[in-house]
Amino acid sequence: MAMLGKEVRMSRLVNPESKKMMAITVDHAISRGIAPMKGLQPIQETIEKIVMGRPDAMTMTKGIAEHCMWPFAGKVALLMKVSNYSPVSPTRDTIFGSVDEAVRMGADAVSMGAMTLGDFQGEQFAAIGRFSEECMAKGMPLIGHVYPKGESVPADKQTSWENIAYCVRSACELGMDIVKTTYTGDPDSMARVVSCVPSSFRIVIQGGDKCRTLDDYLTMTREAMDCGVGGVTMGRFVWEYGDVTALVIALRYMIHKGYTVKQAKELLAQLEHDKNYEDF
Repeated sequence: MAMLGKEVRMSRLVNPESKKMMAITVDHAISRGIAPMKGLQPIQETIEKIVMGRPDAMTMTKGIAEHCMWPFAGKVALLMKVSNYSPVSPTRDTIFGSVDEAVRMGADAVSMGAMTLGDFQGEQFAAIGRFSEECMAKGMPLIGHVYPKGESVPADKQTSWENIAYCVRSACELGMDIVKTTYTGDPDSMARVVSCVPSSFRIVIQGGDKCRTLDDYLTMTREAMDCGVGGVTMGRFVWEYGDVTALVIALRYMIHKGYTVKQAKELLAQLEHDKNYEDF
């Protein structure tokens, strides 16, 4: 019965045609601070704009979900973030939620983070192991936000394929179902990362630490989808954009319908001009 529950929930996260997942995350305030995250204010309005673009899922903490998700119940899958790092402890995720809370709130997955190859990897991996056992028992998918940003990793090695592969393989070995991590920067090396885990294990990428322009993000997304990555979980790139709903739709068409960068930019321009989101 628990395995059926997990399969039911996973089916809500993954598009049945593309077999890929598109999620938007709004869990940044604890980790990055309020002032730099202007796109998340006001948060209710931001969530409304995102949901209007019809992503598969949204990642958020329990408090924001409890306050903000009532109008959108059943319209988008909820990924409950149960841990986060902070500006004063950037390599250590602290747990503040539980699987039972996620079940109570109707979440379709539990999401937690870890910074690998650093001083706190051991305790974070132990926590993931405990959560994966409980998630399996209760039919709840477990998603990891896992990055090679521990104290032993120089800044210029945080996107090396070996370190990204370590994050991905570790998440798989610890019992996670999906891992969100960083794109390596090119499709060949990212394909090597994908080959390190079973095909049933899903890798999704974040917005990208090195991306600066719209073209950068769209190109990264297209390359990642083409080399076997199973989707995206993006944040700041989306809700700091001028027309959030239009961008969510354009990304959705890239991920689920195979749009090229050129096609996605044309669609985005059309949506920004017409504001006719309902037809897409």
